[in-house]
Amino acid sequence: MSQALVPRSRSLVRRAMGARSPVWRVDGVLLVAVMALSVIGTLLVWSSTRTWAAGAPTGMVMKHVLNLAIGWVLCGIAALADRRTLRIYAPAVYGVSLLGLLAVITPLGSTINGSHSWILLGGGFAVQPSELAKPALILMLCALLAEPARGTDRPRTLDLVLCAAAAAIAMGLVMLQPDFGTTMVLAVITGAIMIFAGLRKRYIAALGALAGAGAAAVWLLGLLKPYQIARFTAFINPANDPRGAGYNSTQSLIAIGSGELFGKGLFHGGQTTGRFVPEQHTDFIFTVAGEEFGFLGAVTVVALLGVVLLRGLRIARRSEDRFSAMVVGGIVCWFAFQTFVNVGMTIGIMPITGVPLPFVSYGGTATFANMIALGLIQAVHIRERPF
Repeated sequence: MSQALVPRSRSLVRRAMGARSPVWRVDGVLLVAVMALSVIGTLLVWSSTRTWAAGAPTGMVMKHVLNLAIGWVLCGIAALADRRTLRIYAPAVYGVSLLGLLAVITPLGSTINGSHSWILLGGGFAVQPSELAKPALILMLCALLAEPARGTDRPRTLDLVLCAAAAAIAMGLVMLQPDFGTTMVLAVITGAIMIFAGLRKRYIAALGALAGAGAAAVWLLGLLKPYQIARFTAFINPANDPRGAGYNSTQSLIAIGSGELFGKGLFHGGQTTGRFVPEQHTDFIFTVAGEEFGFLGAVTVVALLGVVLLRGLRIARRSEDRFSAMVVGGIVCWFAFQTFVNVGMTIGIMPITGVPLPFVSYGGTATFANMIALGLIQAVHIRERPF
């Protein structure tokens, strides 16, 4: 029996690695850029956690490497899916993500850093369902808007209503946690996909006005937590309370500025070693790059993220159907907005929100969501047949 399995296993290997194998049709440039960001992120996580990680200086970085390994496996699985499978299972994926968001606001959820966004699994591991809601919402919205109205290239009115309802439910559940940063990301994803679907300008203007009215209502009705209001106040004038609400902004600027052109060297950042910047391995990891790798290192990180975005746009432009193009376009807008917000809050041009830097920040669920999104981009690229 074992001898009979040997030829069969060899045949499967040849089929998997043959000339027609999807392995050879992946976007290599995109893959290399993400790998480089993962390596840089691992070094930055190691530097920012080695002085306080539980158990050993490599405790956090080893967990990060494990998360990356799982993420790459999820990326490979997502890359094998075709567009028909993704469209068919999009409602189920979206439904599961809503169940996760609902579970968070029950006694199963736990509060970390002011947000009731986590489900603790034990052993130091936790799941953040709002991160997985990002790719799930993209698939759901694209499945709804992929079929235009007959005789036009614009979405049907009913599909737009269902799309708005799906987005509103997801964003509403995230706001209950409360997680304003992720809510903004979901709003940007929704707006971008609607624009890609060919939404008329007057509808876009109406949605923009509705979003503005919603933001004003959140502020006027006092739905924001005191620490969230303090973050906006510190953004307007961080010097007003440098040891309180403006502390994070002030220390992040000091860390980035102290790196100058070439940086202080890995593991030699005074701000990083002294833990002057809170959450430096997650939301403020860009400050580690600025301090220890300097301006050139920080620019390299941004450039690599730019490569990811440009390759994603190229794949979206060459996609052979609306659904695939919108999925990739939505993912690109997600990564672009999150990168802008994360880098912007560390250099003082955006208010502080809990948004990680894609492929660089420490994270479990966020890493999984990013890698799944990367796999979806590769899935579209593998099966594209451009004219």
